[in-house]
Amino acid sequence: MSLPAAFVSVILIWSTTPLAIKWSALGVGFSFAVFSRMAIGVLLCAVLLVVLRVSVPLHRRALLAYVAGGVSMFGAMALTYWSSQFVSSGMIAVLFGLSPLVTSLGAMLWLKEEALTPNKIAGMVLGVLGLLLVFRGGLDVGEGSGAGLFALFMAVVAQSLGLVWLKRIGDDSPPLAMTLGILVVALPLFFAAWWLVDGVVPVSIPERAVAATVYLATFGSVLGFALYYYLIKHMEAGRVALITLITPVMALLLGLGLNGEEVLPQVWLGAACILFGLSLHRWGTQWLGYVVPRRWK
Repeated sequence: MSLPAAFVSVILIWSTTPLAIKWSALGVGFSFAVFSRMAIGVLLCAVLLVVLRVSVPLHRRALLAYVAGGVSMFGAMALTYWSSQFVSSGMIAVLFGLSPLVTSLGAMLWLKEEALTPNKIAGMVLGVLGLLLVFRGGLDVGEGSGAGLFALFMAVVAQSLGLVWLKRIGDDSPPLAMTLGILVVALPLFFAAWWLVDGVVPVSIPERAVAATVYLATFGSVLGFALYYYLIKHMEAGRVALITLITPVMALLLGLGLNGEEVLPQVWLGAACILFGLSLHRWGTQWLGYVVPRRWK
């Protein structure tokens, strides 16, 4: 698959993932929902590897990548599913819109990929301002929203630093094989979390929860992560994270239209600040080239 096609596919998948996460936990609890998603994902991924005859590398660098990805996936997904009890699907997408800024900061400190330029600083400041506005709007939504928003922000940090960690390791395993390796590392952690938090298999599962879980396992865990790791291999970490530039707005609209979620003005304003901050962070230097004449530089 071409890089543009993979890029667009991940955007579409990630735009629908927050709402699917909310629906998958209906009547079953967040810990069982995320564990069952990952278990189905492992099975589907293993079948695809057998059908496509793709081997799973087991050399040292590959194993390090599986551990790094598995630990960061567990942290990000466990916190996201837990927070989904208290925050809307649109809020999940908005906060994950901060991941390019966190990833870029991690890449600057850990990978030395980029320099800290004025436009990047301005973009990060706008991102923090947007985060504060989202928190202010989110705290008015309901009980437990403060803890949910904080957990969600820590999920963003876990995913972003996991991306930087994978780039630092630099494993060249096939994306589908890497997805299986990471899921295999993460699955026991999700099982342990479910066992400790709940440990009860639901007697009946709503049809919407079943459909959402299968969707998340197929597209969110297998196809989405395979394309995600494919992009990581061929693009810079900061640029890969820019796929979240459009997903917050799409997810907010989906949550509003399909789930009747309330979106306060502060949240829209915060999302706008985050998106503008991301744009300034990524393209600020080019914009300056158009605004400032060459003879003034």
